Amino acid sequence: MLHKRLPNTQIHIGPSDYVPWQQDRKVCFLRIEGRGFGDCPIELEARLSVEDSPNSAGMTIDAIRCLRVARDRNLSGPLLSISAWTMKHPPKPMSDSDAHNLTEAFIRGTSNQ
Repeated sequence: MLHKRLPNTQIHIGPSDYVPWQQDRKVCFLRIEGRGFGDCPIELEARLSVEDSPNSAGMTIDAIRCLRVARDRNLSGPLLSISAWTMKHPPKPMSDSDAHNLTEAFIRGTSNQ
């Protein structure tokens, strides 16, 4: 999440549909262009490939544990911090650091969200 949105002409996020031949793998191609010292052009390209199931399983277990905490505290309604930390499309997106800090506060009992 950037503090200022990039123009649509400077960003592209491709499809994230299920691709049968990739099976349980997710692949991300990342390209960043910028300018460095002396206004020199810099280009960074990276490829990230992960097995999706183990990555998702840990977050799912964390979400279930937090739901149990909410149930024990007699809370109802959406848990915005937990959703932002563990889900791909939360009702209220937030930065990873904010979601993490608010989730930790929820677990400690200093926040109900």
